Amino acid sequence: MDYFLTEEQRMIKDLARQIAEEHVKPVRAELDETGEFPWEIMKILAQADMFRVFIPAEYGGLGTGALELCLVVEELSRVCLGVSTTYAANALGTYPILLFGTEEQKKKYLPDIADGKRLVAFALTEPNAGSDAGGIQTTATRDGDYYILNGRKQWITNGGEAEIYTVIALTDKAKGPRGASAFIVEKGTPGFSFGKKENKMGIRASATRELIFEDCRVPKENMLGREGMGFIVAMKTLDQSRVGVGAQGVGVAQGAFEEAAKFAKQRIQFGQPVISFQAVQHMLADMAIQIEAARALVYSVARYIDSGAKDITKASAMAKTFATDVAMKVTVDAVQVMGGSGYMKDYPVEKMMRDAKILQIYEGTNQIQRNVIGQAIIKELTKMGI
Repeated sequence: MDYFLTEEQRMIKDLARQIAEEHVKPVRAELDETGEFPWEIMKILAQADMFRVFIPAEYGGLGTGALELCLVVEELSRVCLGVSTTYAANALGTYPILLFGTEEQKKKYLPDIADGKRLVAFALTEPNAGSDAGGIQTTATRDGDYYILNGRKQWITNGGEAEIYTVIALTDKAKGPRGASAFIVEKGTPGFSFGKKENKMGIRASATRELIFEDCRVPKENMLGREGMGFIVAMKTLDQSRVGVGAQGVGVAQGAFEEAAKFAKQRIQFGQPVISFQAVQHMLADMAIQIEAARALVYSVARYIDSGAKDITKASAMAKTFATDVAMKVTVDAVQVMGGSGYMKDYPVEKMMRDAKILQIYEGTNQIQRNVIGQAIIKELTKMGI
């Protein structure tokens, strides 16, 4: 389908696909096997200005927005979700600065992020704070011109590799979530260290580590917004970023569909290609329908975000939920279409199936997203007097 992309958007999408095909595809199996962080690919993306797509022009970016970011994420995800997660998490970590940073903070950090010189990570999740984001226990205590951070963050994407971290911590424990604040913490700050690198089922090229804060002194000017705004920073950030997770779902589903369709056309059983059997055709048809529907939703929500719309929570949750459920369904069906071959590491669909599962979990499980959507529906009905 034609989604009426501008010439610049088509160029961004085509360049991202070229990088994925030429530089990611040849090493994706090795990266999956070894869990090596894809620094060389990040450098290539930086040279191609891919880190500029979500940064305003006045800070060295291209001045484009959510749709352009989704186009890049989709193309990378089509080949390797581990690589796309590394790239997308950089945007996730940057959004708090874009949305709530002072002019001084933006000038200090955004140009290097746009250049791809410094990766970013977002640190919200803790051992006791996952779906219940309000359950964070990491504290930030004011001490003169500094805040002293103590606590641990868990399952942080780009952890240990990123140079810049946007961290949510409690400045007033008595207020619970309303006592949370957001901070920029740089790698190398005394008292800031890293725990183990997680050994994951999928997205293995992406680094996932524990962050440890032990009397970590952060300058007060590194606070994002005001004290008590941390939960708002986190929720507004996730509203912006979840459509990108939807784009990941579209991409990995597209990649799995292409592999399954190609295999079905080449695989001979009972004297004919298996794609000639109606049962296989119907599976492929359903996969194609689901992918196109997910893409249409993700692109329309990205455009809605770029329009400057204020209330994007419901739309973003819908895009994330639908597209990632599609990704899981399509990757499982791709393995089924390819039979025993699909289960083997000689083909990429088993990796795609393993990778896809995380999309239904991170940045808010799809069960939580359905809660969010349901609450939004109740508010809409109330406004209508129903």
